[in-house]
Amino acid sequence: MEKKRISLAELDELKRNFKHYGLHTVCQSAKCPNINECFKNKTATFMVLGDICTRNCAFCATMNGKPLPVDDNEPYKLAEVIKNLRLKYAVITSVTRDDLSDCGAGHFRNIVNTLKKEIPDLKIELLVPDFKGIEKNIDIVLSSKPDVFGHNIETVPSLYIYRSTADYERSLKVLAYAKKKGFIVKTALMLGLGETEEQLFETFKDLKKINCDILTIGQYLKPLKNNADVLKEYTDEEFEYLKQKALDAGIKVCVSGRYVRSSYFADNAYEILNK
Repeated sequence: MEKKRISLAELDELKRNFKHYGLHTVCQSAKCPNINECFKNKTATFMVLGDICTRNCAFCATMNGKPLPVDDNEPYKLAEVIKNLRLKYAVITSVTRDDLSDCGAGHFRNIVNTLKKEIPDLKIELLVPDFKGIEKNIDIVLSSKPDVFGHNIETVPSLYIYRSTADYERSLKVLAYAKKKGFIVKTALMLGLGETEEQLFETFKDLKKINCDILTIGQYLKPLKNNADVLKEYTDEEFEYLKQKALDAGIKVCVSGRYVRSSYFADNAYEILNK
């Protein structure tokens, strides 16, 4: 996959825009390999509720520890930046905030409501944490009616040893709950932590059972020396093979490739689904 490059001057301008409003992007915080390509197209996945996570997953580069208080003005700051970037499709994600009574659900609702009011034509995709699996928290988010409800299962059940306090079945239930409420649901898998082909096929079946609409599959790339090691590098042919297997299993849209991440060209996946 050919990478577009952004000039240092352009990159600095975008970063200054984010810094001016005190916003974070998962592109920077998680050291995403697509940062140059997406920033070149003036797109970004915004990370709300700060940049400090209350969990400590072995594959993630995001800082963990005690988060700062929630910024109630963040929805309006997001609206200004999205207007400045002239985005038509925005992806909003967050660190996990198990320290908050609603795990941050109310903040997501306020963000979507504000963006819809300020930018009526904007399509909004959320990539949310599991909210501890509490349905009333999920309902708070869904009440704002995002265009896509995303939650990443990340890996196969046996490898949840890498996911701090997460639970595979709970993540499936979060997706299933949103789907039963009538929303487009999306999830992601990263490969290279030791999963087997058969385990992936079973996971595809699990996603079909809950009627997951969109699946992205990408290569895990070790972001920091203290993160989990990469145990397998997948080829382009293997990514294409797994994409076809996911589609054969009944998943409607699958985007698969080495540098694919859950928010990578998210607008394209949405358009394909809605053709």
